[in-house]
Amino acid sequence: MTTLASGTAASDSHRDGLTRDALTVLQPGFLGTTAPDWLLRRLGEGLASVGLFGRNITSPEQLSSLTAQLRSEREDVLVAIDEEGGDVTRLEARTGSSFPGNHALGAVDDVDLTRAVAHELGRRLAECGVNLNWAPSADVNSNPSNPVIGVRSFGADPELVARHTAAYVNGLQAAGVAACTKHFPGHGDTAVDSHHALPRIDADLPVLEQRELLPFRAAIAAGSRAVMSAHILVPTLDPDHPATLSLRILTDLLRGRLGYDGLIVTDGMEMQAIAATYGIERGSVLAIAAGADAICVGGGLADDDTVRRLRDALVGAVRSRELPEERLAEAAERVRGLARWAASAAASAPAASAPAADPASVTGPESAAHPPSVPAAGVTRVDIGLVAARRALTVTGAEDFTPLTEPPYVALLTPVANIAVGNETPWGVAAELERRLPGTETAGFAGADAGPEILAAAGARRVVVVVRDEHRHPWMESALDTLLAARPDTVVVEMGVPQAPPRGALHIATHGAARVCGHAAAEVIAGS
Repeated sequence: MTTLASGTAASDSHRDGLTRDALTVLQPGFLGTTAPDWLLRRLGEGLASVGLFGRNITSPEQLSSLTAQLRSEREDVLVAIDEEGGDVTRLEARTGSSFPGNHALGAVDDVDLTRAVAHELGRRLAECGVNLNWAPSADVNSNPSNPVIGVRSFGADPELVARHTAAYVNGLQAAGVAACTKHFPGHGDTAVDSHHALPRIDADLPVLEQRELLPFRAAIAAGSRAVMSAHILVPTLDPDHPATLSLRILTDLLRGRLGYDGLIVTDGMEMQAIAATYGIERGSVLAIAAGADAICVGGGLADDDTVRRLRDALVGAVRSRELPEERLAEAAERVRGLARWAASAAASAPAASAPAADPASVTGPESAAHPPSVPAAGVTRVDIGLVAARRALTVTGAEDFTPLTEPPYVALLTPVANIAVGNETPWGVAAELERRLPGTETAGFAGADAGPEILAAAGARRVVVVVRDEHRHPWMESALDTLLAARPDTVVVEMGVPQAPPRGALHIATHGAARVCGHAAAEVIAGS
């Protein structure tokens, strides 16, 4: 016979379990470089994941201290980060990344190199206590006008993207860090940034199968521990719901047809594609109901009130029977399952062999397109990013170019950065040229008058102009027209997708704006 007291205890236990599950599926962010009291309290109540951004990191030592602080409250916490290398870096947001991004790796097209870069990046993350990386991007950059993917993609060829996605997943996870392949079912053929609005892909099913889905199949075959959904509408797959909220896409397609059984994470729920159409509470409930297991939030909303609102929305949806309790429990168990994998991987990763251990396999050939790398005997785990950046360069005009010996004027043609990249991370070649040619000066320019303004500022000095996606910005193309008409000896460095024809006395395509890409370009310009 059940007594009133035992019934009350069972009810309390059920309520506590439901609340813990609701907290377990959240991946929130926070402000500051130490964990606030509210976050530590939530970890004690059941929160199982924390997301880190550039604002939370000042150095490897500080990051290690922060992750240790989180684990003092919950030993098995998943510490996630959006660290793609290249243009999207949180680990080195203040200096620029030590690793080129996906587009540079795709330009080299050496899967051993991609695996080695991902392994070294993963090793550094693991060393600091990070065990889940919201990377790599498996998007096929089939639309050159894409405002948010671009150099974050390995390229426009689905098979190339597929093989490098698999290599990246393998390298990262061999270092003990779970990969989160994104943005399912593919964000490459969009002309709208989902941070601002809801993009739409109008491809038919055969195109989606052969283009968007191919890299995700490769990631799943490689054992990607997590997949991140995209806030995009794909009417061929679901005419009514964006992928993050679509049962047809997350459960029927990803789980069913593609056979994926790992963790499904949403992209940031505060992005306007969801927040401005459904709201974050309603969107989170619909995402879990559709098959997502974890709710990413915290890039923009990073406080206890956000966690409370989402927790209460999920609990309320279960109680109102809008969200099946077993679906929430299943999602929470997948989060715990990934935490168990991460703990096991962390214990075994130090004994794993590093894919970068064979220098000859990653230094690559020397050519005009891929200038000399460091000697094979000098390659270490630490400089694999620079090796990759050097190999990724495509140089046009090198045969007639004499390296600079006098300090130039470096003009940075600065487009508005998308939110994923942000505007806090420095980019360009000026800092590296200043080290080699003291007295180098630089300034940023934008708009219709950029060309004349650069000519006036440079005076008689040699001009090095740095652009980012010239093909997407008519004002940038016009500025280059003006500069090259007046100063044909101008050096042009393209640090975005090199879609426009190369021009200038020397044209260097770096395939990304990471710090090491600027380093590699400066070596060519200065001859050292």
